[in-house]
Amino acid sequence: MWKREKMWMIKPPTEHPKECKYRPVLESLVPRDPMSRFSLKRSSPKEEFPNLDRNYTLMGAILDLHMYTRQFNRATESGVIFDDIIRPGLEDPGLLNGPKSVGCLAGDAQSYILFCDFFDRIIESYHGYRVTSDAVQESDFNYDNLKGGDYFDEDYVLSCEVSAGRAVDDFCFPVHCSRGERRNLLALAQTVLEQLSEDLPGTFHSIEELSCESEERRVVMDSPPSSLIKTGVARDWPDGRALWLSKDGSLAIWVNMEEHLKLVSFRSDGNLQEAFKCVCINLMKTEILYKKLRHPFIWKHHLGWVVSSPAEVGTGLKTSVTVKLLHLAENKRLKDILDRLRLRMEETACDLSVCLYDDDRRKRALVSGYVTVIPNLNATEALQPWLDRGCPGIYNISNLQTIGFNEVELTQLVVDGVKLIIRMEKRLENKSSIEDLVPTKK
Repeated sequence: MWKREKMWMIKPPTEHPKECKYRPVLESLVPRDPMSRFSLKRSSPKEEFPNLDRNYTLMGAILDLHMYTRQFNRATESGVIFDDIIRPGLEDPGLLNGPKSVGCLAGDAQSYILFCDFFDRIIESYHGYRVTSDAVQESDFNYDNLKGGDYFDEDYVLSCEVSAGRAVDDFCFPVHCSRGERRNLLALAQTVLEQLSEDLPGTFHSIEELSCESEERRVVMDSPPSSLIKTGVARDWPDGRALWLSKDGSLAIWVNMEEHLKLVSFRSDGNLQEAFKCVCINLMKTEILYKKLRHPFIWKHHLGWVVSSPAEVGTGLKTSVTVKLLHLAENKRLKDILDRLRLRMEETACDLSVCLYDDDRRKRALVSGYVTVIPNLNATEALQPWLDRGCPGIYNISNLQTIGFNEVELTQLVVDGVKLIIRMEKRLENKSSIEDLVPTKK
C-alpha cells in the first residue's frame, strides 16, 4: 500500500509525450473522477477553458484546449487541481514587451508528476532544457571549484547576491498550503535555525514583528510584495512568515515566502566567491538538520531540487551581480550576447520593501527587493549618485536557467559572463569594437 501511495515520489515522467506510458501509473494514483472528492460546480473543459487573449506568460503560450482537457479531471493527494496550477498566470498575465514569466506554480511536489505533460513543456520553454527519462540533475556544493569569483573590477561591480530556495517534504507549497501547514513549517524552521545559530549566531524575527517600524529594530518590512499578492502566496499575511538574520549580516533566511525556505547572502564588496561559499555551507547544514527531523528537502533525480516555481527547479539557485553599464546597455548586440552567455539582465528597481537601520546614524540602507539584507550603509553611499538620478545604468545580471547545470557551473557562468561584459563595456567607453569579444553559445 505504501508503495502505491508513494509511487509518484520515485517514478519520474519519461520524455514527452508521457501520457501513454504513464497513464496507468497516473490513474492508479487518483480515482477516475477525482472531482468526486469535491462539490465543485464545473462545466465541461471547453466551457471552463480560460481566456488567454493578451496573456503573455509561457503558460498562455503553451496551454490549449486539448492539453487542458487532459488535465481537467485530475487532482493530487492534497487536492491541487489544474486550475490551481495555472491561476497565477491568469491573475498576472504579464506584459507584451515585459519579461516572460512561467505563469504557473505547483501546489505540491506531486503536481510535477501528475501534470508532467504541462510542466515539462514549461521547463523546456523557459530553461531550454528537455526533461527526459534518463536525465539526471547534478548538484555540486564544492565552492572551491568556483574560479575567479573573489574579484570583480570595483569600478563596475557594486554588489552581488546568491540565493537558493528549498521545499520541505510532506508539506504543500506556499501557494496551496493551509494556515496550519504554514505554522508547522514555521515551527520546524525555528527549531532548525536555533541549531544553526550555534555555528552562525543569528536572530529569528516573525514578519509580524518586522511589520511594525521601530527605531530599536534593525529590520523593517512593509506590506507583502505585489508578486506574492498576485500569485496568492501572500494569503493570511503575515501569519506564519519569518526572517532569520545572522548577526554579521552575511546570511538571511526567509521562511514561508515564495518557497518554504530561501537562503540569501548579499555582499556590498562584490566578492561572489564568499557569498556562494556562505550559501553552500549553510544550505548543507540546514539540509542535515531537516533530515534529522525527518523532513528532508524535496529532490527528484530528473528535476533536481523541486520548488513551487518551474522557473527555479534544478538548483533553486540565483546568482546575481549588480553592475554599472552606461554603454553596453544601449548596444544593439546586447540581447544576443546575453543569450549566448545564458544570462539575464534587468534594470535595478529603486523601490525598497525591506530596510536596515544603521545603529548609529538611524538611516535606511539600500536593500534589493525583499530578499537582500546588508549590515551597513557602504552600499548605499556607493550607489547614492545613481539613486539620486533614478538608477540609470545600474543593472542586475543573473543566471538565466537553474536546471541542466549544477550550482558551481551556474555560478561560474555568471562570473565569466560578468567579467566579459565588463571588458566589453571598457571597449565601448573607448569607442572600440566588441565584435571579437562576442562569445559563441555557452
